[in-house]
Parts: sequence; C-alpha cells; structure tokens
Amino acid sequence: MYAAATESLIKQAREIKEEELQRFCGRIFKQLHTKDVSGDTVDSLQRLSLIVSATKYARELPSDLVMKLQTVLRSSSCPEQLQVLSSSIIRESSPPSVHSLCSDPSHDSRTFSYVASVVLTQAGNKEDVMPLCHHLLKSLESRLSDGQISRHTLPILSKMITAYPEILTDDQVNLVSRKLVDWLRYASMQQGASMSSGGFFSGPRTRQPAPLTEVDGVVVGNFFTVLCVGQSYTEDQWMNMYTFSMIKSWLLTYDTDGTTNTESDDRSEVDSSVMSMVSATSSSSRLLPPKERLREKAFEYCQRLIEQSDRKALKKTDTELQKACIIESVSIMDIICGEDPSYVYRAFPCIKALYGRLNGDLTYARALLPIAQFYLNHSETAAVDSEAVFCQLFSHCPAEQFNEPLLAFEFVQFCLLNASVLQDRVANYRQSFPNLLKFLAWNSSGLIEEFVELLPSLIAPDTAIELLHTILDLPCLAAALDLQQRSACYHASDRTTWDQQGAKVAACLDAFRQPLYRGLFLYILRPEAGTGDTIDRLKMLHEILADMAESPRVVRCAQVVPVLLQVYFNTVTQKADEKMMNQMLLVLLERNSLLYNIKTFNVEVQKVFSTHLQALCRLHPPLIVDQSREILEFASSPANIYSKEDFYTHVVWVIGEYLSVSYDPRCTVELITSFFESLEAVLFEITQVRQSASPPSFSPRLITVLMTTLAKLATRSQDLIPRVSLCLSKMRTFARSAPVMACYSEEDTEEIITRAHELINLLKLPNVAQFVLAPSAGGDSPRWHRDTNASLPQGMRAVSGLLHRHSSFLPTTPYGTWWT
Repeated sequence: MYAAATESLIKQAREIKEEELQRFCGRIFKQLHTKDVSGDTVDSLQRLSLIVSATKYARELPSDLVMKLQTVLRSSSCPEQLQVLSSSIIRESSPPSVHSLCSDPSHDSRTFSYVASVVLTQAGNKEDVMPLCHHLLKSLESRLSDGQISRHTLPILSKMITAYPEILTDDQVNLVSRKLVDWLRYASMQQGASMSSGGFFSGPRTRQPAPLTEVDGVVVGNFFTVLCVGQSYTEDQWMNMYTFSMIKSWLLTYDTDGTTNTESDDRSEVDSSVMSMVSATSSSSRLLPPKERLREKAFEYCQRLIEQSDRKALKKTDTELQKACIIESVSIMDIICGEDPSYVYRAFPCIKALYGRLNGDLTYARALLPIAQFYLNHSETAAVDSEAVFCQLFSHCPAEQFNEPLLAFEFVQFCLLNASVLQDRVANYRQSFPNLLKFLAWNSSGLIEEFVELLPSLIAPDTAIELLHTILDLPCLAAALDLQQRSACYHASDRTTWDQQGAKVAACLDAFRQPLYRGLFLYILRPEAGTGDTIDRLKMLHEILADMAESPRVVRCAQVVPVLLQVYFNTVTQKADEKMMNQMLLVLLERNSLLYNIKTFNVEVQKVFSTHLQALCRLHPPLIVDQSREILEFASSPANIYSKEDFYTHVVWVIGEYLSVSYDPRCTVELITSFFESLEAVLFEITQVRQSASPPSFSPRLITVLMTTLAKLATRSQDLIPRVSLCLSKMRTFARSAPVMACYSEEDTEEIITRAHELINLLKLPNVAQFVLAPSAGGDSPRWHRDTNASLPQGMRAVSGLLHRHSSFLPTTPYGTWWT
C-alpha cells in the first residue's frame, strides 16, 4: 500500500488535464534550453515522469519536447540524472521514431545503454532494433581504449535476443560465441587496479594488483569465475560475470549451427556424441566450431563453480552467492547435456557428488530442484537410478520447507513443467499429494492458479478418493501447519509466550501437543497417501481446531477449496469407473455434514456437491439403486433440510429423476415404495400446520421439489397415487397458514398451490402422468425438456385445462422450474 501522500501525488498525476499538461511541457522545454541545469528542471522532469507513468495509456507529449529529450538522452555531456529522467519519460510516452535514436549511436557506454533501453521498449519489430544490433556487434569487435562499451553490451544483447531471437545471422552468432568463450574462460587472475592515498605529503598512488581469492580466503589457483573474490575487478572479469549471467539464455536460444531453436537441425545423436568426445579429448578445443567450443568452456566453468561452492565462505553474502551459482550451473549443464548427450557421462559424477553433499541440508532445498530436473532428463541415458532423489525431494522438502514462498513457487513450477514425465516415471509423485498440498495450504492465494493446472496430474484411481478427502480437509491442514510452526517456536514451559498468541491459539497449541490427539494431527500432516482415505474422528479434529477457524490463513485456504473441487470433479468424471463413482457418491453424502466450520465454507462446498451429484447420477443412473440405503437414510432425515437444504434438495431431485426401471432393472416396486414413504413422511412433517409453529426456515423450492418427486415415484407404482394426491391436497392449507404467509411472498405461496393442483390434475390421468413425469431414459436430450414453446409444457397446460377448465389457478410453468 502506498502512503497517503504518495497516493495523493499519483491521483493528481492521473487527473491532470491535457491543456495543463501541454503548458507544463512548454515550461520544461524552456528550462531545458537554459545553459545551467537547475534543481527546478530536475524537479519538473521528475513530475513529468510521474505523470506519464501513472496512467495505463501512453500520454502524447509535444514533438518539440520529445526531440529535446532525445537530444539530452544522446548527449554524453549531460548530467546522468537528466539522461535517466529523459529515458524514463520517453519510454512511457507515445512511441517516437526509434530510427532517429539509432541513426548515430553514441560511443559513450552510459549514453548508449540509456538509448538502447528506449529503443528496446518502443520498438515494434525486428527492423526497428536492427541498427542497434549492428552497433552492438561492431562494439564487440572493436577494442576501445577505455574498454567500457562491452560491459553495457551484453545485458542489452541478452534482452534483444530474448525479444528477437532471429535477429542474428549464423556468422554473427559465431562471432558472439567466440567472444563469450574468451570472456568466460580467459579473464585475468589479478584484482583490478585501485587508487589509494599516498599519505599526507604525497598524492594518490596506484596499488600493485593483488591476487584474487576464493570465498574461503585461499588464493585462486584456477581460472576466474563469479565466485572469485577481490576488492576491485578488471574489465574482462566484469565481462566474465556478465557472460555467465546470460549464457543460459544464449544456449537456449541458439543451437549448434547458430540458428534459433525454432529451426533446429536434424543432426543425429551419434554425430553429436562424436563431436563432444572430440571436445573432451582434444588437446586444443580451439579446433571446434564456435558453439561447440562455447559448450565446452561453459561446461568447464560450471564444474569449477560447483567445486568452488564446496568451500566454506567467510561472508554470508558469499554463501548465498554459492547457492545461486549451484542452481544456475546445474541448469546450464542440463541444457548442455540436452544438446549433446555425451556430456551426460562427464556431468553425472559431479552432479551425484553435489547431491550427496546437499540432500541433508535444508538451506539448499532450492538447489535440489535443478538437480532433480537433471536426473529426470538424463538418468535413463546414464542408466542411473533416480528413485532416491525424488523420494527425498517429494517427502522432505514440502514437509519441512512449506513456509518458504520462493521454494513453494519453484517446486510447483517444477511439477507443472514435468507433470507428464513425473506421472509415468516417478512412482511416488502421485502418492505425495498430501505433501504438495501443504504448499497450497500455506500459500493459498499465491499458488491457486498453479494448483488448478497441477491437480489433474495428481489424480490416480487408487488415491482419488483420499485426494478428495484431503482437498476437503485443506483448511484443517492450514490450521495444523500453523500450529506446527508455532509449536516449534515456543516451548511448552514458556506459558507467557504461549498466552501472548491469544487464548484461542494457546488452547489449540495445548491440544496439538497432547498425546491423545497426536494421531489426528499425524494423519492430517502425513507426508504421503496410502494410510487411509480419511479418519473416523474427523469431527473431533474440527472441534479441536475450532478456535483457528477465523485465522486469516485458514480463511484464505478455505476460499480455494471450492475451486479445487470443481477441477477435481471435472477431471474424475471423465475417466471414473462405476466403482469410483459409487465411492464419490458416498463421500458426498458423508462429508456434506463433516466440514470444518468456517463462515460460508460449508455453503460453498455444498453448492459444488449439489452440482456434481447431478453430474454423477446423469453419467451413471444406477448409482441411486447401488447406494439406495445411504441415500434413503440421508433423505429420510428432516434435520438435513435445516443444515444443508441445497444439497438435500438435489438429492430429492435425483431420486425422482433416476429411481426408475428405465434406468436400472433392479428398481423394484418395494424400493420405490420405501423411498416414497420416507419422503412422504418428511413432507408431512415440515408442512404440519400448528398454532405454535414457527415460520418455515426452508425455501418454497424444497416443497415443490418434494411434491414433484413424490408424484414421479407414484407414476412408477400407481398404487401410491391416492396417497400422493391426498398429501398434495393439503398444500393449500399449508400455504395459506399464518406462519407461511408471514415468511413467504404471495408469489411463493401461489407457486406451491399451483404446483400441487397441477400435479393432482396430472395424476388423474396416470398414463399421461407417467409420460410427463417419468420420461424414458433416452428422453433427456430432446429440446422439449428446455424449450417453453415445445410440446411438453403445452401438454401440461392442455391436461390442466381439460380437467380443471374452470380452475382459477395459473397454468404450469416451464419444465425447467419443476425442480428448481
């Protein structure tokens, strides 16, 4: 969040009128023509920079001011502050002609870098940056006395080839490759010259160059790398560092012959291997083509960095630099081995030793990801077993480093990048979803998009049901991880510190450490699947964690669960077999009342359950008969209406829709009667009219769905028609009772009465009722189920008119509202 003063300035910048902006630009134009640049000029340019950057659209500035700013930008004699501001303003304003900026590039390195930043930002195509590219390449070939131009060249070149990889020809790629080899491998071994005071009576003198040292203080005995330490650096050492920073993108962009990867050659692996063996054994790698030689030197450079990373750094900053160099070096070696498989045999001893050194140190967890990527890409080529690497990666990193946001993001990105390979080749990938979901539980708002994409790859037939339970328990996992972190930070004996967390959190921390509940927390924090789909004492766990339900982290985590459930069901229903569908239906019936009590969480989850209950029954209607006992038990309990009305309504609807011999020959009259009697009892109980009765707490929609379902079941066992007709005849009394009139609108009560009379009229013609209320299994696709102008609604109106020509009730509503 910005401070109030900053917000005010940004608002003023966005709201400035065009006329006022033009006058302000005119004043700046006059200030820039004065000989001496004052503080007012700098202040005005800063304000203009804020104005043009504060809006999403580019502001159009006067052409004379733009030309003056370009002049300032290209003038090496101007103060650097003015060049920076001019570059910022031109980049954010409407695009000028970049050709004028490139027409006569400056040889001053600082000026050229500012001009290049504008050109690369404003360029619309490759032709716009071509003059800049030619100047860059010319500067690489030249040997200027100051040596400064090249240091700014490589960052600009790296950005250019990222945007326009095809801009370089084969000869130009070879030229740059040769230069990169020289900078990467042949930098000087002495520190740069530094000026020191010669004392009070003498002027400054130049110190003799001192040798470079390793991070542990030992004098460097091999070639220079970014891990060599000195007080100052020579130009070729700076170029060595710049080269290492861009070598990865260079190798990814250009292949062996200097063309882009989009036009890769078809040279066989045998030829590539032969070339690499030559590079490995030749006494002079200068005989190799430029790109092959660059590979060789880059490979040696990475090996040296990995060796240097084993040294004990004297400074903490050097330790962090070692970690970064390991990640980058392994990634570069992975790219090189991908281009030339014979490098795999040279790389694996080094990578194995590195893994053996790092796998027990959690501070190097991020470095394990490129190592795992290397094993994933090349272990089959080298016939190396990688199982231990991935067991360590998926079991320990998420469990112990889930609270590291950068590691979480990189870990999930690694899984996304390799999802298909991990499914096929890594046995414990899908088994590790309890661990992977810890990243999401702790960083839910930052990783939801990635997990929506990753979740389908984690679904396997043998663990799909356990995954569903785990998704539903995700808020519990977030709460348990929070308690685990707090418990690790505070000792049980330090009650003062515990109590500072708040009474509710302190109570949860006490429960977390009690042996009685240890099994519950061990399950919810389990590292891998296979210990059971869920636990019997889940309700007890919810009670223990009740005081954590308002934690911001738990609430945010609960908000992502409905999104994941949608992805889960959409994926599973495409490939689930009959057994899995039966299991999922049981989970829906069981878990709709076993959810962590978080505000709006239960309602949102039940909405998803309702939607996919219909989808499951539509895909496999025999589910109603398969799970008749559980469905009947759920539907016969009026208590379910008050706590989960939406889901209950959908259960009643699927009973009426799919409990039919048309869908399953096992659907007997006895089964239909048992469902009818249970629903009849429910409808009778909730529509009882008593003087002391409170207003109904359920919607009219539930009443109409129950009536319609009872009518549907009666048409399939016509002995039940008199009973349902009697039940429906009492609906007018219910709808016109005082408690109902006080709660429902006139439109709602009229809808209940109308529906009851339409159904009574329809049931007077049982054969017609059977056709209307119980269509055949193949009859759910024609348009008349949705089209109000088609035959079914007209048929309903015709039947109602024939039987009750003088009725004052309204005609039937379209079919779509019969259950909604």
